[in-house]
Amino acid sequence: MEIRDATLALAALGQATRLSVFRLLVEAGPEGHKAGDIAEALALPGATLSFHLKELSAVGLIRGEQTGRFIRYSADFQRMTDLLAFLTRNCCGGDASQCVPIAGERAQETPRSAGARCAS
Repeated sequence: MEIRDATLALAALGQATRLSVFRLLVEAGPEGHKAGDIAEALALPGATLSFHLKELSAVGLIRGEQTGRFIRYSADFQRMTDLLAFLTRNCCGGDASQCVPIAGERAQETPRSAGARCAS
């Protein structure tokens, strides 16, 4: 992933509604959700959701697939993995094996400190 692509993806995720949509789709897994289900889950008007889905699609973080008369959206997990790899490429002096997720500690830490940390 190039810096331009990462910047666009991060800018899209830098908006609260789009981040909520993306997280909902990540939680749903590869099967994703129909647009109406996303709107209901996040209490969003259809037009508002449509705008945000378009933005996330434009940067490649999600994709839509027509299923009958509905569109089912899902996170593009490869694109998400590419973005994470870009962000952590030089973690811990370039030794990514030293960077470990701390998911178990997230509940006990502030949002600013949660994420990945170099193993000691």
